[in-house]
Amino acid sequence: MTTTPEPASDAIRLHHALAKIWDTKPGLGRLAAVNHTVLGRRFMIAAFTFFAIGGVLSMLIRIQLATADSAFLGPDIYNQVFTMHGTVMMFLFAIPMFEGFAIYLLPKLLGARDLAFPRLTAFGFYCYIFGGSILIVALLFGVAPDSGWFMYTPLSSSTYTPGINADVWLLGITFVEISAMSAAVEITVSILKLRAPGMSLTRMPIFAWYLLVVALMMLVGFPPMILASVLLELERAFDLPFFDPLRGGDSLLWQHLFWLFGHPEVYIIFLPAAGAISTMLPVFAQTRLVGYGAIVVAAIAVGFLSFGLWVHHMFTVGIPHLALAFFSAASALVAIPTAVQIFAWLATLSQGRPRFDVPMLYMVGFFVVFVMGGLTGVMLAMVPFDWQAHDTHFVVAHLHYVLVGGFVFPMLAAAYYWLPHITGKFPVHHLSVPAFWLIFVGFHITFFMMHLTGLRGMPRRVHTYPDGVGWEWLNFLSSVGGFIMTIGFSLVVVDIILQVRFGKAHGRDPWKAGTLEWATATPPPSYAFASLPQIDRRADGLEPAKIGPELAAGKGYLGFTRNGWMETLAVDMTTGKPDHIVLLPNSTFLPLYTAIATGAFVLCLLFKLYWISLVPLAGVVVLLLAWTVPCGFREDHGRLPIGNGLDLPIHYEVDRPPSWWAMVFALVGNTTLYTSLLFGVLFLWLVAPGWPPPAIAEPGLVLPLAAVLLSAAATLLARSGIAAAQKSASALVPQVLATAAQLATCLILVFLMATAIPDPTSHAYLAASFVVLGYCALHAGLGVIFAGFGAWRQHAGYVSARRTLDLRIGKLWHDYTAVSVLAGVGLVLLLPLLIGFNIPSGDQQ
Repeated sequence: MTTTPEPASDAIRLHHALAKIWDTKPGLGRLAAVNHTVLGRRFMIAAFTFFAIGGVLSMLIRIQLATADSAFLGPDIYNQVFTMHGTVMMFLFAIPMFEGFAIYLLPKLLGARDLAFPRLTAFGFYCYIFGGSILIVALLFGVAPDSGWFMYTPLSSSTYTPGINADVWLLGITFVEISAMSAAVEITVSILKLRAPGMSLTRMPIFAWYLLVVALMMLVGFPPMILASVLLELERAFDLPFFDPLRGGDSLLWQHLFWLFGHPEVYIIFLPAAGAISTMLPVFAQTRLVGYGAIVVAAIAVGFLSFGLWVHHMFTVGIPHLALAFFSAASALVAIPTAVQIFAWLATLSQGRPRFDVPMLYMVGFFVVFVMGGLTGVMLAMVPFDWQAHDTHFVVAHLHYVLVGGFVFPMLAAAYYWLPHITGKFPVHHLSVPAFWLIFVGFHITFFMMHLTGLRGMPRRVHTYPDGVGWEWLNFLSSVGGFIMTIGFSLVVVDIILQVRFGKAHGRDPWKAGTLEWATATPPPSYAFASLPQIDRRADGLEPAKIGPELAAGKGYLGFTRNGWMETLAVDMTTGKPDHIVLLPNSTFLPLYTAIATGAFVLCLLFKLYWISLVPLAGVVVLLLAWTVPCGFREDHGRLPIGNGLDLPIHYEVDRPPSWWAMVFALVGNTTLYTSLLFGVLFLWLVAPGWPPPAIAEPGLVLPLAAVLLSAAATLLARSGIAAAQKSASALVPQVLATAAQLATCLILVFLMATAIPDPTSHAYLAASFVVLGYCALHAGLGVIFAGFGAWRQHAGYVSARRTLDLRIGKLWHDYTAVSVLAGVGLVLLLPLLIGFNIPSGDQQ
């Protein structure tokens, strides 16, 4: 006689089966972790560690400025300290902390088991750690960057910063930005594709909307700064004069490229915190969020408008009055969608019955501090006032009110809100309340005084000041406030440690929230959900305490294991209808090895070992190709059951799985970088002194036309290979021919770089032409790898009429390369005409 197993037993068996597949191995196996829960925690811990380092540096600054004529730090050390303080807080704390929250929370908020590309997350984490370590080690050895966290040229050029200090920043930050761009692609694709069935865009939790906007902003906002860093490093390493006004360059090009990134970054930092506020506030107001649709539109508007504000930081550089008026108006306009969010939050509070737990306390602190920072921001958006306050401590105060108020206070609220989820424990020692008041009061004492010192004329970035100018008592109070604030942050650390060590265990959904992350066990298992839910309403009004046990018992989708696969579901982007099964990779050391090889390449560049750097670069390429070895199948699977009577194909056998979309969004970022490069070339032509150049590039017409035609042929061949595969014919010949076409394109472009450009170090025009052709050659070279990889996959049996994903991803790259070669070669041919030269003779008209 058989008995029906108890539901609890079923749940336990399912848990063990899933844990066997999803859990990270102990010991050294932890370095192979690709699980989003593990990596999200690591990101947050690392970011908080860097925050502590930045805090120590800020205390050194406050000690130095506490009294007039201080000799505590010399000018050289002070320059390194204040540069590293800004660099650490902006690049190593704020963005990575938000990434950590997103990586940890997103799958749980969306009802998925992991992010779309776990190995990419792991690779990004190691790049972040290694890049940040390069900067910190440089500081310990006294060779840290010392030109400010904004690295303005010509101060950061080799003429005025001849050592490796600036190279540490340029290469280290570019290394770190690999992590940011990886996270941007990961977050974008995961939000759009890896949601619970039924979760349409209009049912997404508000936090997911904010993170989607931020990820798209990162894809568009970070490439200009990456380009600027690459161009400045090329100038410092190889004397290509992009920013040298004596040779046709312009220092203002750096400011334009940097602030194309820098001002959107303020909102990239603020919007995740605003998303956390929009998630937490209704919980403590005990009501639904007011104005969900208006808040979504406002967040999108902030993201869009933020890219029209970069000259807000350049009002004093001498730009035309019409441009001043436009950017001043745009800077004031962005306050409107920000105000929409604030008023929606206040309306939520007014409709509910707020309870003042610790997270709510920090949210109130956010309202006070951020609104004050916003008001001073509107003041600085007015050109006459900005001319008076520019580069004074007033701007420093505004920056800290916006960033600390707009990010640190909400993140502390989020820490106390989600720590019970991460640890499974509630605090028993209530140090959080005195910690809040020390931080809040200390913050205002520190930075409010800076408004006054700025209005009294104290400039930024000075290591000392004379006695008797009326700044002494204000600076002393600022320093006292800084130490009070530091004591508050120390109490937060102690409070968190006590919560982790001695906290009281709790069950699901202790805050009575309505979002899906509270439907997991706390702390959550590696697979997040034993089965995936069906969503039938907006995903901030659910009942996690009720849903959680049902999902744990396997009553949702994929409530089983098969073939040792790590499975989750992808849905239609807009409707949330189940679309296909996504198979995720198991734990692997490959992301760590790849990051080590990338780090070795960066260090070779830092120490000018350029020929040796080719070895780790080749290692990076080989390791990235090794990522693909366990991927794919040599047979078709067709539609497989997912539970509840539904059958879906696996992602290798559908048209647009997450990996296809990842390439699309990666190319969006690439397009932004290339557009910024072309903008930079035209900017120098229009604005830079020292034009026309003494010589011109003479590529002729035959070879450039051949490069354009061969690049176009490669994409046509790639398309014909896909068509052949879809008809069950072999795509091998078209892929081999595409490989040859891309190789020929690359060789022609390299030949033109070597022969058609007289001396790229003599003038910015020639350097720009050289780099544009180099960009095109690099992409054609990568096209060789994509086409050759497609040929190998066809030969190895991974391609069939259903399984053409590898070829279609390659086609996207070939299409982009063809367009970039056409644009790049066209610009190189057009520039001599624009600057008034006759191409055949090279004589100046």
